[in-house]
Amino acid sequence: MTVYKIKRIYESPESDDGYRVLVDRLWPRGISKERAALDEWAKDIAPTNELRQWFGHDPEKFVGFRSRYTEELDASSVAATLKQQWQKHPVVTLLYSAKDIEHNQAVVLQQWLER
Repeated sequence: MTVYKIKRIYESPESDDGYRVLVDRLWPRGISKERAALDEWAKDIAPTNELRQWFGHDPEKFVGFRSRYTEELDASSVAATLKQQWQKHPVVTLLYSAKDIEHNQAVVLQQWLER
């Protein structure tokens, strides 16, 4: 069974990260491709621009964001395909750039992948 971890892209890569996937729609500021050390950039699994802009990383909107993003994931054939592909790896680290470590799309995506 795959273990899904989450981590800020600004943290250094570690040997136990496994398969490293950026799950942001936009490339993070100040990060080179070399420093990111990505195996994949899965921007199509990120929240839609409309949802991302509505949320605006406002913790008070997180419950609504989680619900709406989960609906997007449930309806996405891309998300289903990526989930199936990632299950081939023992560890997948979902990388995100948000400053808030508790209220971001990687938290929701991790929960969705683990159910």
